Amino acid sequence: MSFTRPATLARAALLGLAGLGLAAAPSLAQPKKPAAPAPTAPAPAAPSTPAANTPAGAAAQTGPQIVTVKSEPSQADWTKVCGKDQGSGTDICYTTRDFVSDQGEPVLAVAVYDMKNAAQKQEVRVVRYLLPLGLPLQPGIRFNVDGQAATPGRFAVCFPNGCFAEAGGVDAGVIAAMKKGTTLNVSVQNQTQREVTFAVPLTGFGKAFDGPAIDPKVLEEQQKKLQAELEKRSEDMRKKLEQQGSAAPAAGAAAPAAK
Repeated sequence: MSFTRPATLARAALLGLAGLGLAAAPSLAQPKKPAAPAPTAPAPAAPSTPAANTPAGAAAQTGPQIVTVKSEPSQADWTKVCGKDQGSGTDICYTTRDFVSDQGEPVLAVAVYDMKNAAQKQEVRVVRYLLPLGLPLQPGIRFNVDGQAATPGRFAVCFPNGCFAEAGGVDAGVIAAMKKGTTLNVSVQNQTQREVTFAVPLTGFGKAFDGPAIDPKVLEEQQKKLQAELEKRSEDMRKKLEQQGSAAPAAGAAAPAAK
């Protein structure tokens, strides 16, 4: 299955304190109305197989599909980042990780926010995802841990590199299940109304969530390294496309004329 690829998050670049800003991130205050979604790319097509030409194969193409993802190679583990909203005095931490396909293509990212305000004696948890373009905004998303009860979420806003979906006010039991669980299953629908579930490994999440936040200097170095890698990937892709474009006319010129 092919998706319009989102850029990796570079930790704090999109899901964190630096990218969205504390004012725009989920907070203990009343959330702002999300901006209108950007136009989405065409829906991803299901992979073609010989069986798809048969009635049984056609039925299989409309059934649920599991997409197994793995951690972004340059991100050794889940990363926890913390900061404070100076306006409200809210302490905000989020634990995040990027995930890719077996071919190394970025697929989605997860960030779990834990926000505490001692003065207001409040604690709010939000789970946020960056998902590929081309997915209908309705009926939203669902996620569960190891097949347990599902938690619903909604799409909030789309950008050229992907769409954010989130679930606010998440129960502490959901976070506890993520810390002890094996697989986070994130389910969406494509434009053919086929259910697609991303199977996200949870190894290391609990340790990172309960552990100390990453040192800001280490985070900055990781971001620089990841940004350099993204730029290299983009340049390699540009060169590949240029080579393919120049090879096509040459192949046409070498072909013998039809008699």
